[in-house]
Amino acid sequence: MAEFDVIIIGAGPGGYVGAIRCAQLGLKTAVVEGRETLGGTCLNVGCIPSKALLHATHCLHDAETNFARMGLKGKSPSVDWPAMLGYKDEVIGQNTKGIEFLFKKNKITWLKGWGSIPGAGRVKVGDTVHETKNIVIATGSEPSSLPGVTVDEKVVVTSTGALSLAKVPKTMAVIGAGVIGLELGSVYARLGSAVTVVEYLDAITPGMDGEVQKTFQRLLKRQGLDFIMGAAVRDVAVARGKARLTYRLRKNDAEATLDADCVLVATGRKPYTDGLGLDALGVDMEERGQIRTGKHYDTNIKGIYAIGDAISGPMLAHKAEDEGIAVAEILAGKAGHVNYNVIPGVIYTTPEVAAVGATEEQLKAAGHAYKVGKFAFMGNGRAKAVFQGEGFVKILADKDSDRILGAHIIGPAAGELIHEICVGMEFGAAAEDIALTCHAHPTFSEALREAALACGDGPIHS
Repeated sequence: MAEFDVIIIGAGPGGYVGAIRCAQLGLKTAVVEGRETLGGTCLNVGCIPSKALLHATHCLHDAETNFARMGLKGKSPSVDWPAMLGYKDEVIGQNTKGIEFLFKKNKITWLKGWGSIPGAGRVKVGDTVHETKNIVIATGSEPSSLPGVTVDEKVVVTSTGALSLAKVPKTMAVIGAGVIGLELGSVYARLGSAVTVVEYLDAITPGMDGEVQKTFQRLLKRQGLDFIMGAAVRDVAVARGKARLTYRLRKNDAEATLDADCVLVATGRKPYTDGLGLDALGVDMEERGQIRTGKHYDTNIKGIYAIGDAISGPMLAHKAEDEGIAVAEILAGKAGHVNYNVIPGVIYTTPEVAAVGATEEQLKAAGHAYKVGKFAFMGNGRAKAVFQGEGFVKILADKDSDRILGAHIIGPAAGELIHEICVGMEFGAAAEDIALTCHAHPTFSEALREAALACGDGPIHS
């Protein structure tokens, strides 16, 4: 008999959440993880530590710029960088220990070490081969690299190194104007670094609503971030602890250089599947390195499944979590399902940016008749009271049926507010449904109602 009903390889958000759901459904479950702590990239060197630093530096910004306006007098706090990193590590520890507790509570076996798959129904960890009915690959992703750029995690760093720099650099170059680059760039800008973002495309946050992109870049510039757009990075040379970045402008092929104490390479991530033995097994792969799966997350090898960053789709922790739950339910004989049309994306800068569903650009390209309801946070009393009146809510609805097709928010608590729209879209709500729902005053969420009202006769406070 098999030792386990399911072995999951990887204890990131997809893996550990999937394991807990498997255990809840009565499956004997094990998780393979080679790190010293559970939680994967997200909890250890990704989502959680970066949010801790974003929070700390936002508090610093408030103290430096807003406290006096509120009658809070006194010397602004100085930055104790080692202590701030200690706070970040404490937050990581609390979360990873929480996952260990959940494993014990749900009787999930942690197979400590790096796993490989010598054959269907078998997972090797160290020198031991474990028998299992099903295998779920949840190995996540790793930072992408660029030709001509060598990462040493000291001067030239990925997001991992950027979370533990020895000191705050005076100057920082960020390659890539996506989520990771802008979040960490804004952290160091608040800490006093002169931050320059170098982006290959002509707009930041590729794939987001065009109006949000423009507003977001303008607000980040006001916060001190500089941008070099349409620039292809050719090389990064390091000498005497400094970096020189060479780039070429796409519009005229002009070449230029940029000197920095630190270069953050934030050009995206790629699936991490090295060492699993997938080639020898004959597992079908996508062109960009993802594992090819069917609608039930099954690979072409019977009994082997894959989820999260290792397969196609947005590389988001919550997407992996939903897939972990879905595959667990499928393995238990239930109907696991993920609605990929309602997966929100959030950037945790200040202001926050959040989106779900279609953008205007996508709807126009598809020839979909739609209407726009928009409301600026400047008309929201709560936002103005906390010095966050910049930004807006935009709701896109079908022109005829009024059904919500997407929403885009830049402003305070955008990452929390977007879920009202997610729930609405999950239930097939019309913009009028949001408009007719009483919202407490004064709250940021009133801006959502006003945007929904703008899809009809018009908002009240604009």
